[in-house]
Amino acid sequence: MIDLRRRRFLTLLGGAAAAWPLVRAGAQQAGKTWRIGYVTHVHSSAYDPLFERLRELGYVAGRNVIIERRYAQGQAEKFREFAAEMIRLKADVIITNTTPAALAAKNATTTIPIVIPTAIDPVGTGLINGLAHPGGNVTGGAILTGELTAKRLEVLKEMLLRLSWAAVLWNGTNPANALAWRETERAARALGVTLQSHEVQGPKDFETAFARMAEERPDALLVLDDALTNQYQKEIANFAIEKRIASVFSAKHHVEAGGLMSYGPNYPEIMHRAASQVDKILRGARPADIPMEQPTKFELVINLKTATAIGLTVPPTLLARADEVIE
Repeated sequence: MIDLRRRRFLTLLGGAAAAWPLVRAGAQQAGKTWRIGYVTHVHSSAYDPLFERLRELGYVAGRNVIIERRYAQGQAEKFREFAAEMIRLKADVIITNTTPAALAAKNATTTIPIVIPTAIDPVGTGLINGLAHPGGNVTGGAILTGELTAKRLEVLKEMLLRLSWAAVLWNGTNPANALAWRETERAARALGVTLQSHEVQGPKDFETAFARMAEERPDALLVLDDALTNQYQKEIANFAIEKRIASVFSAKHHVEAGGLMSYGPNYPEIMHRAASQVDKILRGARPADIPMEQPTKFELVINLKTATAIGLTVPPTLLARADEVIE
């Protein structure tokens, strides 16, 4: 099994806890109203901790900050339009949770800071020059896709001893997911699992992907993390339950929506760190000098109700390792 906690991670929080009371006191300039752009596909509750932490740091909507929220509703082509709008609005910082939006913003402006807390291979996709020194106007958090995907496949194989064939659902318009797909293929080969790619590029593609999977009847379904697939997490989970397919996702909120399992970073921790980065930027720090964070906490979540619905008995050893079990 892969022990992700043994890796060295970039951690910027040393000493920050003691400094936070001072940060709250100085979070805003006298009379200054900050404008924060939030650009993504749809609202996700996974990002709520970021805005809650910003409030704790002194950024209060209606008092000293305006949040400009823009949702593409699965239409990635809108991200360029939203980026241009943020420039016209003179946003102080842009927050996004999907690489296509971050790239659209980066291509539109070199001056407005961009924070993406959950970037998949930000160096490989061209968002930044390096994790320690991003070097441009983008910073945030980097997700270890290859190792996490391998871990999810291992957990699936522990759940399903017969696992030999898995479907992979992913957003083809996200260049980060193209890299993640290659990492997933490598991990599957090492575990002796054959993969079937099911690429979606917009809302209309899910029905086709579901129909193909229903016909192929894979042993399991692995969903690559992305704002588009997050938008349809409930529909994906319901499809997997209906067809009695074991599903694994990247985060707890997918399991709460009905997915069987998730293994991935603790999202509240990621969002709190991102809020800290936004705060540093609004107080004058340059994104180029703020290292990309990497997660230090990971969690395995299992939905027993879903397991029962698809006729699975969760191995006791897997249950014992779970950080949370939803019943």
